[in-house]
Amino acid sequence: MDMSLVASILSAQAGAVQQQVATATLKSNLDSQKSAVETLGAAQQTLSLTNVGPGVGGSLNIAA
Repeated sequence: MDMSLVASILSAQAGAVQQQVATATLKSNLDSQKSAVETLGAAQQTLSLTNVGPGVGGSLNIAA
């Protein structure tokens, strides 16, 4: 078997493995970003509700 053919096949296999690793790393990074955005969104919503304060949405005093 020609050695250049062997080198070409090994190079193609290495490229395929590198692509798989890159794809897995990208997916992991995107999942981490999604989690961070969801966490920050939940924290912002909690802070917004905390800042409402007492009296808002409380009982109504209606004079008869």
